[in-house]
Amino acid sequence: MKKVVLIIGLCLATTVMFAQKAAVTSAERMAKDSRSNINDARNLIKGALENAETKGDAKTWYVAGQVEDAQFNRENTKQILGQKPNEPVMYDALGKALPFFLKAYELDQLPDAKSGKPKPKFDKSIKGVLAANHIYYINAGGYWFTEQDYQKAFNFFEQFLEIANLPFMAGTKAAARDSNFMIVQYYAAIVATQLNNPELAIKALKRAKDTPYEQNNIYQYLCGEYEQLKDSVNLEKTLEEGLRVFPDSSYYLFNLINMYIGSEKNEKAIEMLNSAISKNPSNPQLYQALGSVYERGKKDDDKAIANYEKAIELDPNSAIHQFNLGRIYYNWGVNKLNEVNQITDANLYNQGKAEVKALFQKARPLLEKSHQINPKDVECMIGLRSIYYNLDMGKELDEISAKIDSLY
Repeated sequence: MKKVVLIIGLCLATTVMFAQKAAVTSAERMAKDSRSNINDARNLIKGALENAETKGDAKTWYVAGQVEDAQFNRENTKQILGQKPNEPVMYDALGKALPFFLKAYELDQLPDAKSGKPKPKFDKSIKGVLAANHIYYINAGGYWFTEQDYQKAFNFFEQFLEIANLPFMAGTKAAARDSNFMIVQYYAAIVATQLNNPELAIKALKRAKDTPYEQNNIYQYLCGEYEQLKDSVNLEKTLEEGLRVFPDSSYYLFNLINMYIGSEKNEKAIEMLNSAISKNPSNPQLYQALGSVYERGKKDDDKAIANYEKAIELDPNSAIHQFNLGRIYYNWGVNKLNEVNQITDANLYNQGKAEVKALFQKARPLLEKSHQINPKDVECMIGLRSIYYNLDMGKELDEISAKIDSLY
């Protein structure tokens, strides 16, 4: 009785195996027939991909890739003929085909059961399909980028790069490190920054940063990701590297200066700025930054003033340069006023008040000039209001107060 059951079981297994192999053959035939229903072919091959007897066969996976490639080609043919393709359907099929072909190639390279050596049957065909379709992965990524589906856009850009990096594609046009390759690396990195996944974005950006295409943007995006992660160590390293690669970029220099000041590396900031000034002595921003280091970091107002004055000399129409210098005199005036208000001796008090007014008088034209250039700077207006009050300038006080009130 047991033998009969066993024989029946073997017959059933053989029947299922032959049924699945027949399904693979049918799906292959349907993929080649432009009149066939692709979904029917997909359903046929799906069973074979899941069946224990056929899922280890390279042909099963190869035909699965063929089915998706057939769907892609049907829509792409419309595009070639000037007709409107169904782009989501077209690109969905393109994206599904690659994993099938890769699995087919992997299985196709396994040693033959009889000879013990690989006897690949599909490698040339797979290479040909991937090479022919390679450029369309860029189109697919661009389409989904336009549709603001950044995950799909990223996936297609990654598939383009994956194909280019496949060892068996070496020597083909698809493996070329040409302009398309560089552009896709760039856009894959940029799209990755939209996925709210800093680690993924950093990986893609680091991959792209050594490619001579939009490197400056890549470095700045990379800095932004490290800043988002509050990774000050890697942010500082990337800013320093960016400055070496792009020594004329103010982005890296001034962000580094701010980091150095924040971490009390004032001497390093001063050294870097002096080096930059020696190369570009007519850049007012460098003097403004050096003045800021002396003011905020070293607490040396005299050297800060000298540098702010040089910045104004080079660029008198900069609101920030005027404001920075005016702010120092204004702060001196406020500090002096606080001291004077503690004096009880009348003569000393009057002498101190005169010194306060002199400091506010030095600050006034600088802040007025800054306000003239940038009339929306509230901090500057508040400073002017205090100056006008202490200098008994009633008309000017009313005017600036009205401007401030109108903002609230």
